[in-house]
Amino acid sequence: MNTKKIQKKLDNAFAGGVHVAVEDGCIVLRGTLNDWGDVVRACSMAVQKKGGVHVVNDICLAGAEKPKMRLPAIEDNSLDGRAPDVLIVGGGISGATIARELSKWELDILLVEKEADVALQASGRNDGEVHPGIDLGRGTLKHSYIRKANAMFERVCGELEVPFDRCGQYVLFSQPWLRPLVRLYVRWRRYHSGIEDSVLLSGKEVLRREPNANPNTRFAIYNPSAGSVCPYGLTIAYAENAVQNGAKISLNTAVLGMEVQTGRITSVLTNRGTVFPRLVVNAAGVFAEDVAAMAGDRFFSIHPRRGTNTILDKKKGEAFRAIAGIKELTTEKTHTKGGGIVHTVHGNLLVGPDAVETYEKENFATARETIEKVFLKQKKVLPELSERDIITYFTGVRAPTFEEDYIIEIGRKTKNLIHCAGIQSPGLTTAPAVALDVEKMAVEALSEGGEVKKNSAFNPRRKAVPELRHMSREERAALIAQNPDYGVIVCRCEEISRGEILDALNSPLCVPTLDGVKKRLRPGMGRCQGGFCAPLVAKIIAEHQGVTLSAVTKSGADAVICYGETKGACVHAAI
Repeated sequence: MNTKKIQKKLDNAFAGGVHVAVEDGCIVLRGTLNDWGDVVRACSMAVQKKGGVHVVNDICLAGAEKPKMRLPAIEDNSLDGRAPDVLIVGGGISGATIARELSKWELDILLVEKEADVALQASGRNDGEVHPGIDLGRGTLKHSYIRKANAMFERVCGELEVPFDRCGQYVLFSQPWLRPLVRLYVRWRRYHSGIEDSVLLSGKEVLRREPNANPNTRFAIYNPSAGSVCPYGLTIAYAENAVQNGAKISLNTAVLGMEVQTGRITSVLTNRGTVFPRLVVNAAGVFAEDVAAMAGDRFFSIHPRRGTNTILDKKKGEAFRAIAGIKELTTEKTHTKGGGIVHTVHGNLLVGPDAVETYEKENFATARETIEKVFLKQKKVLPELSERDIITYFTGVRAPTFEEDYIIEIGRKTKNLIHCAGIQSPGLTTAPAVALDVEKMAVEALSEGGEVKKNSAFNPRRKAVPELRHMSREERAALIAQNPDYGVIVCRCEEISRGEILDALNSPLCVPTLDGVKKRLRPGMGRCQGGFCAPLVAKIIAEHQGVTLSAVTKSGADAVICYGETKGACVHAAI
């Protein structure tokens, strides 16, 4: 690597404010800059396209203090002394899929997640698209996984009883003169990159299929293999199946430090005690770099990237039945797919996301200007979009490396460590295939200490909670006859019954919070956003757990809903 050339580019751009060095096979940047965008730009300038060399960012942002990781309020010794075969750090889609695949073996598996539930960060804050890979170049890990993983979704979602809709994706173009160039691009992607389902459609055909699309559409790239899945629903299903097969999941559990001796992790300190794993899997998302540093194996950096999505009322769901975005010529360099419109598996339309670089790993705030910008762009896809139909919005923070690719490998200095890092879009899509490779790596590493046997009792099937809203009248009646709780509707918007809520609370991974039930069943995700059903759901949780109503939280222990009764007695709605 030519550090002199890199340094010259940095000097020209930042007047000597950034210095480059090669350390342990990595490109390390140091210095001080006044703007986070400049920090990202400097590190991007140092990226090497080949050779597995990563950029490590040690540039200081002037006047900014590095935000501390949010920690659980709980402190106990419930895990103290545990010695699992595998400790998985992170309960997003990566950690959950890896836990499930490793549960096919006779291993003691412990997954720790610092939040009150799985999928509360990037894995629960994305658009849920199962990508076809049309925009991924050969030679990247993203590309190597995308087609294999895309083809797995019918089987995986069937086994886990998770809704999946292979609804297809359109990339719209309004400039007819681009068609010959795009035709060549599609052929190249089909034959060179293996995206075999890519076809070119006329604007007339697009409008025949999607009458509400932009009438100025002249042609589009169409990939029927694209689909839609609930990202947090899939993560929860994987986690539940892992628990069914013997894995343990400890929520509200943060990794605080590690002891490393002679190139191996010997112990891991958490807020719930010290754990002594044989192998650690780093699936910590935006904190993957921090975990790598604790393990003495930091050879990459994460630069967080925010993205905001909005959800529209179901009455707008029929306006577009697929996934779509618009491609415009621009000189702006970007690492985002540009956002779009997604018809979700629940019948809503999702609009977004955008992409904004940030140094804050856990700032999920949403700005009005962001939503306005997203809608301005996506109205070019679907002109009838209106902010008046928004029922909620959310922001997620992705975890890219500066190389904009995944890191799936054994630790370079620390040998009982596997990194599953740099996972950003299409990370949800590729997760099932990535987990198979991590499973293989983990079993091979553990086999050095003795034979690792197959789990003969492994069951890949997970039984989902019955969904009354999708049943016929006869099916509902039969279910209610078996259990009258299914006849008591708690959430009118989403038609969720008391029986379904109790089923969720009796699931393999019980999360007795309003958000925990919400993510499993959708009470509170309709038009009223929980305005009517939330008190009723809280009461059911309190009764099921045998606690007072004031002990029920929205999410974690610090997300208090109520502090106690304000009158002599508390009158509850009859359920």
